[in-house]
Amino acid sequence: MHTWTEHNNALHKTFEFSSFLKAMDWIQKASIEIEKLNHHPKWTNIYNKVIVSLTTYDAGNIVTEKDWQLAQILDAI
Repeated sequence: MHTWTEHNNALHKTFEFSSFLKAMDWIQKASIEIEKLNHHPKWTNIYNKVIVSLTTYDAGNIVTEKDWQLAQILDAI
């Protein structure tokens, strides 16, 4: 399992799934939790991969506890 890395004032991780549909299912589940937290990531989907970048824009584009909290939630999905 890949871990989150911190660079350029953001947390980064690539989630890889067995298929495009599984990646889309994860995105759908994640979006529900993201909306609850009201902390929206920058992410890109390429086939079976979802590349996620977390930073707190309201705090001046730095990594905050809110980013780490969302990272834990995304890992748990």
